[in-house]
Amino acid sequence: MHNDESTTNYFIHHLACVETKSIGRGTRIWAFAHVLPKAIIGEDVNICDHTFVENDVIIGNRVTIKSGVYLWDGIRLEDDVFVGPNATFTNDKFPRSRKYLHQFPKIIVKEGASIGANATILPGIIIGKNTMIGAGAVVTRDVPDNAVVVGNPARIVRFLELD
Repeated sequence: MHNDESTTNYFIHHLACVETKSIGRGTRIWAFAHVLPKAIIGEDVNICDHTFVENDVIIGNRVTIKSGVYLWDGIRLEDDVFVGPNATFTNDKFPRSRKYLHQFPKIIVKEGASIGANATILPGIIIGKNTMIGAGAVVTRDVPDNAVVVGNPARIVRFLELD
């Protein structure tokens, strides 16, 4: 699906493959992105080059998804989330070739959270509001609101003091 932004209120680059019609006003989807038909994308979202969004994915408003990110079934990104380049999400704790789950564990990234480049998020994780995930961190358990986590496995190094 390619578009005339003046009639759709969103932009899809002519080299993107966007099958969903659930796209909010002001969203921009760039080259070589592939979005499956049942994905839901909010307003003012920026989906960069070389990204993939599966069917059972919900993206909130004002989310930024940088290049090289794949959003698998079960991922929920709330409003104002930032996902850095090549961040990796997983949705199967015990993956096997040609063995498929009937339902995938949810990964919930709460409002205002930021995920650094090359971070890895394991299945079933909840990332708290305003959390900062450091570049390259491997998140193996839930992260509380306002935490800053780094390392492998990711550990809390401090909490943000927000107004």
